Amino acid sequence: MVNFEYKAHYDLQDLIEILRILRGPEGCPWDQVQTHRSNRRNFLEEAYEAAEAFDQDDPDLMCEELGDMLMQVLFNIHIEEDAGRFFTADVTDRVCKKLIFRHPHVFATTKADTPEEVLVHWEKLKKEEKGIHTNADNLDHVARSLPALWRAEKMQKKAADAGFDWKDASGAMDKLEEETVELRRALSGDGDVSEELGDLLFAAVKVGRFCGIDPEEALHNACEKFLRRFRHVEQAAQQTGQAMDELPLATLEEFWANAKTLDPM
Repeated sequence: MVNFEYKAHYDLQDLIEILRILRGPEGCPWDQVQTHRSNRRNFLEEAYEAAEAFDQDDPDLMCEELGDMLMQVLFNIHIEEDAGRFFTADVTDRVCKKLIFRHPHVFATTKADTPEEVLVHWEKLKKEEKGIHTNADNLDHVARSLPALWRAEKMQKKAADAGFDWKDASGAMDKLEEETVELRRALSGDGDVSEELGDLLFAAVKVGRFCGIDPEEALHNACEKFLRRFRHVEQAAQQTGQAMDELPLATLEEFWANAKTLDPM
C-alpha cells in the first residue's frame, strides 16, 4: 500500500503525483512497462473520444474525456522523465515560447486584425521556426500519422498555396473521372488496384477541398447514412422470415432503394 492522501477534490498536481505513483516501483505493473509505442493507440483513442464529446456538445462528457486526454499527455511526459530525456518543465517552457513566438500580434508589434491574417503570420513563423525552406519541405512537414484524408487535404492546401492547383472544381472533377477510369482498368488486370484506389481517394479529397468540405467529416456522415439505411434493409429482410444472406442481392437492392426513400439525406 503506497502512502497516498485521499481528498474530496483533486487538482493538477495531484494528477501528476498519481501518475508518478502508478509508474513508480510500488505502482501498477501495467503502467510501469508502457512505452510511447505501446501507449500510442490509447493516446489516439482518447483524442477521438474527446472529439466525439465536442461533436455532442456535452459538457459532462467533455470534462471526462479532456481529463483522460490530459492524463495521456502527462503519462507520456512521465515516460520521458523516467528516461531522463526531458521533464514536465521542459514541455511547458517550450510550448510557452512557441505561443509567444507565433503570436507577435499579441506579444510584439506585428499587426493582425483578422483570423485570416493570424494564420498567414502563423504559417510564416512556423516555417522559420522549423527551418522549412522549400515548398516540398512544407508538404513533407505534414504529419504522416494524420488520418490519410486529412493528410491529403493539408498537403493539397500547401501545394495550392505554392500555386500548384486548378482554378476551380472542374479541373478536380476531371481528375476524379480520370482516376475512376484508371481504377476500372486496374480492376480488369491492367495496373495496381491499391495505387489507383489511393489516387482516386486523393482526387476525391481535392474536389471536397474546392467545395470547402472536410473529407473526414464527409466520409463519417456517409458511414452514418449507410448505417441508418442498412438498418432499414435488415428490418425489411427480417419481415420475409429469411436471413439477409439467404436473400438474393436483387431483393436486398430493392430494400435499399426503399431505404433511400425513407432516409433521403
